[in-house]
Amino acid sequence: MTGARVRILLADDHAILRETLRECLEAEEDFEVVADGADGAQATALSARLRPDVLLLDVEMPGAPVGVTVQRVLEVSPRTRIIILSMHESPDLVRELLALGIRGYLNKRVSRHHLASVIRGVMREGDEVQISVSQFAALAPGGQDNRISPRERELLTLVAQALSNRQIAVRLSITEGTVKRHLRNIFGKLGAVSRIDAVNKAVAASLIAPQPAGRER
Repeated sequence: MTGARVRILLADDHAILRETLRECLEAEEDFEVVADGADGAQATALSARLRPDVLLLDVEMPGAPVGVTVQRVLEVSPRTRIIILSMHESPDLVRELLALGIRGYLNKRVSRHHLASVIRGVMREGDEVQISVSQFAALAPGGQDNRISPRERELLTLVAQALSNRQIAVRLSITEGTVKRHLRNIFGKLGAVSRIDAVNKAVAASLIAPQPAGRER
C-alpha cells in the first residue's frame, strides 16, 4: 500500500466495544473503519461486499462457530487479513484458527498502540502472524503433542536453507498456498512471528538441525 488507508471491518456482538474500537482506530490517520457487524453472518456479508483489508473478529458471537466464519470470510474475500480480538485464549483454538489462515490473535486487553502496530504488521507482505495472548506459552514446543510434524520439519529445514516459498513448493511438489499454510501451522506451534524466528526456535528445541554457514541458496 502506498498512501492508501487500511480499510478495517469490525465484528463483535457488543455494540459499545465496536463503538470504542471505531473511535480508537479512526484516531489513526492511516486507518478507516468501513463498517461493523454483530455476528459472523454479518461479518461474512460485509466482507463479500466491501472486501476490507483487515477484519477484527471476536470469537464468541451468535451464529456459526468462529472457525466457520473465518473460512467463509476468506472464501468471499481472500485478501482480507483476519485478526482475532478476544478474551478467549484456548491454545487449541489459536492453533485451529492459525491453520485456517488468520493473521493475528490478540487478547482484548491489548493497548491501542499495540493493536495499531499489529494491523500495520499484517498489512506488510510476508508470512508473519501476530499473536499476543497470555497463555500462548502453552503452545511453545516441549511436549510431544506440540512438536511439528515430519512434513513441517522437512519444510522448515528448507526455510532454514533460505529457500523461497516458490522454491520450497517446487522441491516438495506442493503449491505455494500449501507452503504458506504449513508455515502458519509451524508459527502457531512454535510461538514464532517470522520465518527466521521459527527456524531459530526449531533449532533451539532440536526439532531441526542447524544449517552450515555459507550454504548455497
